[in-house]
Amino acid sequence: MSDTMSSIKADATTMPNTDEKRMSRSSNDDGLPPDVAALMEEFSGDKYNKLMRKLDMRLIPIIAVLYLLAYLDRGNIGNARLAGLEEDLKMTGEQYNVALTIFFVSYIIFEVPANMALKYLSFRTWIPTITISWGIVMTLMGIVHNYEGLLAARFFLGVPEAGIFPACAYYITSWYTRHEAMYRTALFYATASLAGAFSGLLAYAITLMDGIGGLGGWQWIFILEGIVTVVGGVAAFFTIYNGPDSVSWLTDEEKRYIKVKLAYDGNRSGMGSAEDGSKRKYIKEAFLDWQVYLSVVIYLGISVSTYGLVFGLPTIISTLGYTARQAQLMTIPPYVTACILTIAVAHFSDKYKRRGYFIQGSLMLALVGFIIAITTSDNASLAKVTYAGCFLACCGFFPAFPGVISWLANNLAGPYKRAIAMSLQISLGNTGGLIGSNIYLAREKPHYRLGYAISLVFIGLGMIAATAMFFILRAINKKRERYVAENGGPDGVVDKHGDVALTEMGDKSPLFKYTL
Repeated sequence: MSDTMSSIKADATTMPNTDEKRMSRSSNDDGLPPDVAALMEEFSGDKYNKLMRKLDMRLIPIIAVLYLLAYLDRGNIGNARLAGLEEDLKMTGEQYNVALTIFFVSYIIFEVPANMALKYLSFRTWIPTITISWGIVMTLMGIVHNYEGLLAARFFLGVPEAGIFPACAYYITSWYTRHEAMYRTALFYATASLAGAFSGLLAYAITLMDGIGGLGGWQWIFILEGIVTVVGGVAAFFTIYNGPDSVSWLTDEEKRYIKVKLAYDGNRSGMGSAEDGSKRKYIKEAFLDWQVYLSVVIYLGISVSTYGLVFGLPTIISTLGYTARQAQLMTIPPYVTACILTIAVAHFSDKYKRRGYFIQGSLMLALVGFIIAITTSDNASLAKVTYAGCFLACCGFFPAFPGVISWLANNLAGPYKRAIAMSLQISLGNTGGLIGSNIYLAREKPHYRLGYAISLVFIGLGMIAATAMFFILRAINKKRERYVAENGGPDGVVDKHGDVALTEMGDKSPLFKYTL
């Protein structure tokens, strides 16, 4: 991947020098060098749309499939539970919740190291390798004979899975600009909600194999889905690319446009992808950036409720008067609807270049869903209403998630700082999995009021944090606008500080405008 960054930097530095750029800024609204402005203008309208469709068709399907498999493999334990997992392994009490939790221990520990590895390993090497690794672990989980074996398998499943989401998210930012990224992030993340639908459908079919080869239905769920993941990882070796220069399906002109577009994304110096010097500086900046920690609170609000319901929904539905096999199928409608809404929300969020409004709207829908669920859960005659509440909750927290990831990525300049900050956000945010996997407890059956209540609290915290983020960023933008106006406009700021200094400031530059 370092080769890709070098090529982007090289293309950026072939642009006119600083003096030439200053002389020509008045020639276009964005203050870009004439040849860059001409290139941007050339790739507009139908030509731009055609290129985006080409990139989407080549880049998104494979990471969408891999993330679908990741979510299937981490969440299919909920379906395996209904297929006899607990009975065969003689699990009692809250041992099931412990098995859910231990996955997140390794997942959280290895999240940041996994993303840092991307600076030294290519996308084509890293992504397929971790996919095949967790596919093997998933397959072996199907032959465990005791509870301890299940715990070991769940722990090691979290190690390679820790790298897939940050790798896919970073992969997208290596091809798309800030305001193109959320829709693409949503396209692959939407498969997380589809995973719930597929998991229920597959479990319904696979459990018909119960007894074949002396294996239980839950074992076949793990084995067959693990084998599919290994096949997906092998396919990824041929469909993951390391950057524009590594592919033959782009013209030279298209390659140059992509690299220059990324270099000038969020700045006017064409040095947006250049981070020279010690990487410790960018690691420190990422760990000290307040945006990371506020976004983590939003992330936690989503992840606690998401993981809680993903792992608990099959069991919750089975307590509403449905058989185990019916419950597997009843998980499909909310996940399919959530998938459609996730893509739709992302489309409009990118179209209007806004994140906060759409996150808040999505979280509000989840809040309403959990309120409905908790207020009707103790009345058996309202079981369908409780199911509707869970349905609405799914349709709320799934669309909110890509917005949180994109909001932080949009507002951080420099690929290395962005990579570290995103992995830190995801790592800390996924501690919500530790909580979410322990809120729908067996002793709370069949009402699960504690699980709904905790989800409501975290959704509320996420909404408060999103509101604070929006107003803080808006205040900073207004302050920067005043500074720019007081110093004779953008040209005056550049003359005062210099292009190089402004680029080194990254997202702290007075010319950097935060996405709201």
